[in-house]
This record gives sequence, C-alpha cells and structure tokens, in this order.
Amino acid sequence: MENTNEYLFNYRGYNFERALIDIEFLKNIEDFEIRDDDVFIITYPKSGTIWTQQILSLIFYEEHRNGTENIKTIDRVPFLEYNIHHLEYAQRPSPRLFSSHIPYYLAPRGLKSKKAKMLYIYRNPKDVLVSFFHFSNLVSLLEASDTIEHYMETFLDGKVVGSRWFDHIKGWYEHRHDFNILFLSYEEMKKDLRNSVLKLSKFFDKELSEEDVDAVVIQASFEKMKSDARANYDVILSDEIGTRNSDGRFLRKGTVGDWKNHFTVEQSERFDRIFHKNMKDFPLKFIWDLNEE
Repeated sequence: MENTNEYLFNYRGYNFERALIDIEFLKNIEDFEIRDDDVFIITYPKSGTIWTQQILSLIFYEEHRNGTENIKTIDRVPFLEYNIHHLEYAQRPSPRLFSSHIPYYLAPRGLKSKKAKMLYIYRNPKDVLVSFFHFSNLVSLLEASDTIEHYMETFLDGKVVGSRWFDHIKGWYEHRHDFNILFLSYEEMKKDLRNSVLKLSKFFDKELSEEDVDAVVIQASFEKMKSDARANYDVILSDEIGTRNSDGRFLRKGTVGDWKNHFTVEQSERFDRIFHKNMKDFPLKFIWDLNEE
C-alpha cells in the first residue's frame, strides 16, 4: 500500500478514491463471501455504471419498473468497494446486485466458482477520458485539471481512480474464462437499448414480458434518468460527495463521440497511436462515433 496523493489511494497497484475507501474492507476484499446468485457490474470509471445500475434495477425489480418502491439505484446496486451508505452486505436479500471498478486480480475469490454472474460494460476510451475530465472538475473528491491536454497525460499515465484504462479492460478480458462474465459495450446499448435489455435478461435468466421490456427501455433512457431522483445521483452529489460548482450534474451528456468536441486533431492522432500500441490484436470492437457505423 502506498500513499499516492490526497485524492488517490493505491492498493496493490490500483488507484482507489481515497475519501471513499474503507482500507480494512479493501484488505479483505478477496475473501468477501460470494453467493451463487450474486450479480456484479464491473466497469472502468465513467463507462456507463450508473446507467447499467438503472437498467439492472429495472430488469430485476418489478417495484423499480412500476415505481411502487422509492429505492435509489446506489442502494439497489451498491459499489462493493465504496459502501457510501454503510449497507450490511451480508444481510441483503438475494439476489444481491453490486457495482465495482476493481481490477480482475482484486475480485473476490468466490466469483471464480463461475456461478455468480458478472457484466463488464466498456466504453470507447476517448469518451471515457472526456467524461472523466468533466467529472474530475466537478467533484471535490477528485483532482481537477485545467485542460484536456493536461488531463490526457494524467489519464494515459493511469494517475486517476481506476488506474490505466488499458490495464483494466485487458486484465478482465484476458481472465474472462475465470469468471461467468458477459462483455457489452456502452455504445451497443446506446445504439440498440431494447436488444441490449433482451440480451441482459437472457444472460441473467430474467423472463420479462414485452410490456416489461418496454418499461425498462423507456425508463432507462438518458432523459428519463436525468429526471429520476432514484437514478441520477444528484442528491448524493450535492449532499454527500460535494462539488466545486452548484450547476454540475452527475449525468452530463451520455452521448457517443463527444470527444470530437474536445480533442484537437493532433490529440486524437496521438491517442490513436497509444491505443493501437496497447490494444493490438484485442478482439473487442470499439465504436468511436455512432454516425460512422
């Protein structure tokens, strides 16, 4: 364990959010007791975690779909390593849903029984970088950057929560056979949410009627989520985490290709070179702009 800086806590080569991490929990994370019907969403930060929390809450909980229960998605699908609301994980009824940004090598050992199901959501890293840049400038618990140029350097060096993006996705993909894991891209969900919901329902053995699928798709739209207090994290942002300015939102744009509004041609080409060097022969497909598909 090493002290990285006032914002980051490095544990076994991976950067956590210092202000939110429970170090004792972290030391024992691999021994965290897994149930056979547990469900895990794994993401690198800013890759669609909140959106996926909402989608799975809608798929798994009828009360969430029909609005008869007012439970926030962060309490339905809490972050394993960031237990912000101090939930008693062991007391939660099955099936338990969790979110996590952890690397594959810190995953609880019980996940390797391959009974519990895992979903890895990945997003093109240029949009991840831009989203992370804005988020870091909004949230007081993260280090702000004055320019995209400066932030790109920080991001590519892995001096952010989640460490190097390349290591995170490659680590999970290369060890995918150790887990019962489905890989799905953020862009695929944006392109065809209904088909993605059907794919997820099938993977998680949840039989939904046509009406249920419609309800999931409608309520998981970005605009619906922005106005849904259960899903948009605005209260957590203002009351619990703290921001540098009052008009920022946890859910900002939710688009594909926003990097084009931020990167110069030179920055984009430099990023491409680094991407191709690191991701050579990597089989998962990345979508950089929905209009180019």
